[in-house]
Amino acid sequence: MKLHYKEMGHGQPLLILHGLFGTLDNWATLAKRLSEHYNVFLVDLRNHGRSPHSEEHDYDAMAEDVLHLVDDLQIPTPAIMGHSMGGKVAMNYALKYPTRLTKLIVVDIAPKAYPPHHDEIIDALQSVDISSVTSRGEVDKQLAKTISQEDVRLFLMKNLYRKEDNTFGWRMNLDAIEKNYDKIAAPITSDIPFKKNTLFIKGGRSRYILPEDVYGTIEHLFTLVEVETIPEAGHWVHAEAPDKVYDLVTRFLDTD
Repeated sequence: MKLHYKEMGHGQPLLILHGLFGTLDNWATLAKRLSEHYNVFLVDLRNHGRSPHSEEHDYDAMAEDVLHLVDDLQIPTPAIMGHSMGGKVAMNYALKYPTRLTKLIVVDIAPKAYPPHHDEIIDALQSVDISSVTSRGEVDKQLAKTISQEDVRLFLMKNLYRKEDNTFGWRMNLDAIEKNYDKIAAPITSDIPFKKNTLFIKGGRSRYILPEDVYGTIEHLFTLVEVETIPEAGHWVHAEAPDKVYDLVTRFLDTD
């Protein structure tokens, strides 16, 4: 599977992987700043953005997608950063292909299994009569019946696009996401830890990484790990505290 990506900047290669229901554009603002120092590749993961759709959606397949992209780009050892689901893809890639990256950055996700917590979003997206709506406003109105947070609706509607016949569609493969949700929530495991420098960035107002995760699975799987917390940020750390994320990432990448 050939993933869609955008490239910018020069220097050390850095791949950035978005989260569930996201696209590479979620990281565009921070990537532009990072591209002043690094060769940044923003990536759409399978079943998201402009990348191909597949009935298969699990972390082994997604890590293999990234490996194929790295091979195609001829950048054998990039640094890789991932947020949420993209963070799990990045962790799995590092554990499966440890010689094929220099450093790992994981943003607000642990390698553990998570209980289902996206049912409301999936149901809301499926409830939209996408073939008959004529404006983004109509989509927003339908989503608002079950999703009260405007910022969440705006995030989801970044997946909207107009087809050639002028009707709307979702870029994400919603059916595959729903059918494979248990695999998206699954833990990342390995018998052999990743022994290269790793940075976890946690939002202080987020519950995705708990103290017991740091002293448990994280330090077990990633032996050279730093965990940094940004107190004022929630799960969307890079959107809520971009300056602090930028500082942490650049310091980490520039340290031998």
